[in-house]
Amino acid sequence: MTERSRGQSMPQQTFTLLHGAWHGAWCWEHVAHILRDCGHIVTTPTQTGLGERADLLSADITLQTFVDDVVAHLTENDLNDVILVGHSFGGGPISGAAAQVPERIRELVYLDALLPVSGVSQSDRLPAETWAERKQSAMASSGGLSIPCPPAEAFGIVDTDQQRWVEDRLTPHPTRTYETAIHFEGAPGNGLPCRYIRPTDPAYRSAEASVQLARSLGWPIQEIATGHDAMVSAPEALADLLEKTL
Repeated sequence: MTERSRGQSMPQQTFTLLHGAWHGAWCWEHVAHILRDCGHIVTTPTQTGLGERADLLSADITLQTFVDDVVAHLTENDLNDVILVGHSFGGGPISGAAAQVPERIRELVYLDALLPVSGVSQSDRLPAETWAERKQSAMASSGGLSIPCPPAEAFGIVDTDQQRWVEDRLTPHPTRTYETAIHFEGAPGNGLPCRYIRPTDPAYRSAEASVQLARSLGWPIQEIATGHDAMVSAPEALADLLEKTL
């Protein structure tokens, strides 16, 4: 996004930006600042047990807990006509929210996100070897309660300062959110306008099945030349794409 475009008068939009596994609202700091600077309303909820809510980590947290977090955020803040963005693991919770409160959502944006299938856990959607590694590390570090944080490099971040910034803020992720499923009718998105943003440099292997599903559903797929954590490594380019609503 250029300095010129930031100064232009643009229609105000409402964005709710949802983080993925191990992250929190903090990861959207730069994108949120850019969008607010353009006059938009931006909210960045943190899921139960992560980020500044890490003290709430427990074995009771399921994928439905994350859906409930998003629904509560939208309803309690009376947010409407929302562009709801889910990064990575956030694809499941925003899909669940779309099934429960579609009237509050204008568009769903899946940022390198895992698309859910009704009744199927995300652990079953990942490559088998990827989930086996994560489950093993969870057992070794916390008796299975949480999955320990990977290095920032795993999210496609190559800048050393950005790597340190991310690794200082990551928190272990509640395991049962991967092992439990949500239920909804039809395809993810509940018939709302949907698009998929695919970072390509490097591509994130765990999202490949979701990219193919989005393509089969006929969703627009936009590419961005950065890694998985695009909100950290390319915030201005990502903010540009987010503003280009359907």
